Amino acid sequence: MRPFLPLCAVLLLAPAAALAQQAPVSAAPLPPKPPMQKETAPAVAAAPAAAPLQVAAASGAQGSAETVQRINDYFNSFKTMVGDFVQVDPDGTRRQGEFAILKPGRVLFRYAAPSRIELVADGRSVAVVDKKLKTQDISPLSATPLRFLLSENFNLARNANVTGVYKDDVFATVVLEEKQPMVGTFKLMIMFDAKTMQLKQWTVTDPQGYDTTVAVSNLDTSYKPDPALFVINRN
Repeated sequence: MRPFLPLCAVLLLAPAAALAQQAPVSAAPLPPKPPMQKETAPAVAAAPAAAPLQVAAASGAQGSAETVQRINDYFNSFKTMVGDFVQVDPDGTRRQGEFAILKPGRVLFRYAAPSRIELVADGRSVAVVDKKLKTQDISPLSATPLRFLLSENFNLARNANVTGVYKDDVFATVVLEEKQPMVGTFKLMIMFDAKTMQLKQWTVTDPQGYDTTVAVSNLDTSYKPDPALFVINRN
């Protein structure tokens, strides 16, 4: 059986040559979010079957240009986001937890018990924290696809990694591909609600063809998480 691929590995996709660092860590709980109506755990959607739209607005595809602009507008409309996530691993295992984003470059993903893993990015690096062993592996944020979701100025039309934009009545979908030296090509598929363009889920396909999907819900872009949550202990 293929070993569990944690959310942190899905997001990091760090090159094999990246040097891991080990350091003791401590973790404080996420502060409570304001009361809001809870969604049920989101169902994981299948990949779109429609033919891809052209990404560049200059292509003359009016619908494509509008979709790209709406996604750009949505991502650039907020600096912070908190919410819940459900992860589906390649073997079908489901895991869940909470996350917080503070642009640019900062994020915290924390799994619900009994998981011992969390991920934190501080704007320069990403640390995969094992709370039980009190260790962490650190990689550059620039070497991970996580930077696409955390960038301050999101612009699909100028992103050379974008290979297609899809749209149907339910989802608008962006597909990016990135080749990592000595590792292979990873594919990142980000799906949005077709009407509101709200982020719904993303799927990473590794070079071996294994898919890991993260679906998000209960998103709040008005709540301001404490910047102290996004600190990596390098001592």
